[in-house]
Amino acid sequence: MTPDGFRKLALSFPGTSEGEHMDHPDFRVRGKIFATIRPDAAWGVVMLTPSQQKQVIAASPKSFVPVKGGWGRGGATQVLLKAVKAAEARDALALAWRNRAGDEPPLLRRSL
Repeated sequence: MTPDGFRKLALSFPGTSEGEHMDHPDFRVRGKIFATIRPDAAWGVVMLTPSQQKQVIAASPKSFVPVKGGWGRGGATQVLLKAVKAAEARDALALAWRNRAGDEPPLLRRSL
């Protein structure tokens, strides 16, 4: 997946806007960041719960890793863009979007 592909997936969720946070793109719903693209453009980040993080890492350990430090312990999860499949990225983004929006995302392919 490319950074543009990740961006398009993130922006496909209702009410999502793109902004900038610490010199890199972020994606927000209801004013809350649910995903970002790291400055090196090799990684995305999705804001999951710790339980969701464990599930996505178990399902695809080559695509997902915790962010280092406290953010990672809280569920922030890096997405290796060159390794992740589009369906996996969409599912992780859907979880992150729902965490921030408080709604069920449309067209969620499957539960993780």
